[in-house]
Amino acid sequence: MNKISIIGAGMTGATTAHWLAEREIADLVLVDVVEGMPQGKGLDMLEAMPIVGKDVTIVGANDYAATAGSDIVIVTAGLARKPGMSRDDLLKVNAEIVGKAITESLKYSPEAIFIILTNPLDTMAYLAMKIGKLPRERVIGQAGILDSARMRAFVALETGVSVENINCYVLGGHGDEMVPLTRHSNIAGIPLRNYLPADKLEAIVARTRKGGGEIVNLLKTGSAYYAPAAACAQMAEAILKDKKLIVPCAVHMQGEYGLKDMFFGVPVMLGRKGLEKVIEYELDADEKAEFEKSAASVRETHEALKSLVML
Repeated sequence: MNKISIIGAGMTGATTAHWLAEREIADLVLVDVVEGMPQGKGLDMLEAMPIVGKDVTIVGANDYAATAGSDIVIVTAGLARKPGMSRDDLLKVNAEIVGKAITESLKYSPEAIFIILTNPLDTMAYLAMKIGKLPRERVIGQAGILDSARMRAFVALETGVSVENINCYVLGGHGDEMVPLTRHSNIAGIPLRNYLPADKLEAIVARTRKGGGEIVNLLKTGSAYYAPAAACAQMAEAILKDKKLIVPCAVHMQGEYGLKDMFFGVPVMLGRKGLEKVIEYELDADEKAEFEKSAASVRETHEALKSLVML
C-alpha cells in the first residue's frame, strides 16, 4: 500500500485525510504538534472505514518517525489567515513551520514528493524546495486546482450547466493577482467569452480572485478547507496512479513563460515522478500583462522570504 503523510492535522489536514481515505489509495499518517489531536482524529477516521468499506490504515502522531517511508508528504501546517490579514503577513511564522516540516519529513522519507498548501503558497513551495535541496519535480504547490474549481463553481451557479462540462484555468500566483484565463476556459468547448455576457464574466473573475477572502470573512475564525483539501487529494491521486493529469499547480519555473527561479501557477502534468511536464499556453498581450503583474507580486514575496531566511 502507498503511504501519504499529512503535516498539520487541523481542518485542512484532517479533511485532506478524509478525502484520501475515501479514495482508498494509501495508508495515512496525520502529524501535528498538538498532543492527542492527530491521534484522536486519526482513530475517529479509522473507525469510519468499516462503514464506508475502505481498507485504509490511519494513524495520528506528534513526531515524524510515524511518517517513515511516505511516498507523498502533504504540508498543510501553518497559521491560517484571519480577516484583514494578507497572505504575506503569514510569511515569517509559516516559513519556520514549513522549514521544519520539510527537514523532519526528509529524515524519514528521503524520496517523498511534497505537496505544499501552506500560505503564502508559491513562496512556501519555493522555501520547501530550497531547504530540502530537492529537484523541482518533487515539490508542487496546490493553488490553481482550487482557484480553477472556484471559478468553475461560480460559472455553474451563473449558467445552470453541470460543473462536469465547465473547464476553467486559473494560473499565476495564489493571491489577488491570479490570472483566470477566460479565453481558454470553456463550457463543453464553447469559450466562456462566447457563452456569458462580459459583465457577468467579469464578476465571476473578480469573485474567483477574492474566493479565499470571501470564505475567511464568512467563517471569521479560519479559512477554507473542504475545497483546498479536495484539491490536495486530487493531486496525490494523480501522482500515485501515474495519471498524467494536466492541472494548474505552482511549480518551479525554469524559463517557461519567460520566468525563472520562482514558483508560479501554470498547467502541469502530474504523474509518478511528481511534476512531469509544464504545459505552455500561447498568451495574448492582455494575458501576458496579467501574468507579469502576478509574477511581480510573487517575486516580491520570494524576495521578502530571502531577507528572512538564508536560502
